[in-house]
Amino acid sequence: MKKFNKIVLAYSGGLDTSIMIQWLKENYDDPEIIAVSGDVGQKDELEGLEEKALATGASKFYALDLKDAFVEDYIYPCLKVDAVYEGVYLLGTSMARPLIAKGLVDIAHKEGADAICHGCTGKGNDQVRFELSIKAFAPDMPIIAPWREWELKSRDEEIDYAESHHIPLKINRETNYSKDKNIWHLSHEGLDLEDPANEPQYDKILELGVTPEKAPDEPTYITLHFEKGIPTQLNGESMSAQQLLLKLNQLGGANGIGIIDMVENRLVGMKSRGVYETPGGTIMYKAHALLETITMDKETQHFMQHVSVKYGELVYNGQWFTPLREALDAFVDKANEYVNGDVKLKLYKGNIIPAGMTSPTSLYSEQIASFGEDDSYDQSDSKGFINLFGLPIKVRAQQEKKWNK
Repeated sequence: MKKFNKIVLAYSGGLDTSIMIQWLKENYDDPEIIAVSGDVGQKDELEGLEEKALATGASKFYALDLKDAFVEDYIYPCLKVDAVYEGVYLLGTSMARPLIAKGLVDIAHKEGADAICHGCTGKGNDQVRFELSIKAFAPDMPIIAPWREWELKSRDEEIDYAESHHIPLKINRETNYSKDKNIWHLSHEGLDLEDPANEPQYDKILELGVTPEKAPDEPTYITLHFEKGIPTQLNGESMSAQQLLLKLNQLGGANGIGIIDMVENRLVGMKSRGVYETPGGTIMYKAHALLETITMDKETQHFMQHVSVKYGELVYNGQWFTPLREALDAFVDKANEYVNGDVKLKLYKGNIIPAGMTSPTSLYSEQIASFGEDDSYDQSDSKGFINLFGLPIKVRAQQEKKWNK
C-alpha cells in the first residue's frame, strides 16, 4: 500500500473507527494518525473519545463543535424547502456528513496531512457523502476507506479484531446495531432490523422518546413562531436554534412523535431498512408546512413540492456542495420571505394535530373564502371562467361526435 506520513481520521469512537487507528498503523507503515470528531450533537457518544483515541494510537485529537453550524446552515435550509427523501426520511445523517467532511479537510490542511480516512462501508451512502464533500474542498486529497480494503467482512469480525488488540468498545454482539446520532435524529440499522418482516423492538432501541402507547394520555399544546421560514420562538419564548430543537426533541419524544420505520433505496442501488427517531425535526417540518399553506401563493407552493423532492435527493446523494443546491437555496429563501407567524399544534400519542395558525403576512382572506354573504367576490364571474377553462374539453367532445358519425 502507498505510504502516508500523516492521516486525518474521521473518528466517532464507534465500532468501525475504534479499530481503524490500529489497522491504519499496521497497513500503512505506521503513519501519524490525527483523530477528528465533529460534534453535531451526539452528547454522551463523545465522552472519553480523546482519551480513547490517544490510548489506541492517535497522536492528536480534535473535537470540532459544529452544532450551531449544523442547525443553522444545514438543517434550516432543508426545513425551509421541506426536504425529505422518498417522502419519509428527514435526512438526519445526510445533512451532517458534508459539514463533518468540511471539518476534516480544514484539519487536514492545518496539520499538513497527506490523506483523509473515513469509516463508511462500501455498501452505504455515507462513503459518497464524505468523499464528494472532501473533493469539493480538497480535490486532490487521497481518501482511504478501510471497509473497501481490509479483510474484515462483518461487524462480528470487527469485534473480534478489537478484542484481539484490546481496543475498548461501548457495544457488544447483542446490542450491535449500527447507529448514527446527532442533534436532529438517531438512526438504527442492522441485527433483527435487516429483515423487514420483523417488527422493531422499540422498547429496546428507542433513546430519544417513547412509543405512542407509552405517551401521556393528555395532549401537549405548543406554539411555534416562524420568521422567514425559520422557527425562532417556542410558546412565546425566544430561543437559539440549538435550544429550540433540543426542547422540541424533549417534547416530541415524550409524546411518541417522529418514529419512522422505512425501507429506503440507497444511492448504491440496494434497499436498506432502518428505524429513525426525529422527534423535534418532525414537529418543525409539520409546523413549517402548515404555515406555508396560508403564507405562500398557490404556484410557489406547488412548485416548492417539486423542489422539495429534488433537494432531498441532492442531500441524500451527498451533493450538498454543488451549484444546483446553492441555486435552489436562492429560490427557497425568496419563497420563504413571507412565511411568518405562529403555528399551534397538539402533540398526542405520536400525532401532530393542527390547532390553529396566525400570520401577519397571511394570504388567507376569511371575507373572500366565507360561505356567508360578502361583497368581495362576484359568484357570477365563475361562469365565464368555467367556460374558458373547460373549452378544450368541450371542443374535444364536439369533435368526437363528428368523428364517430
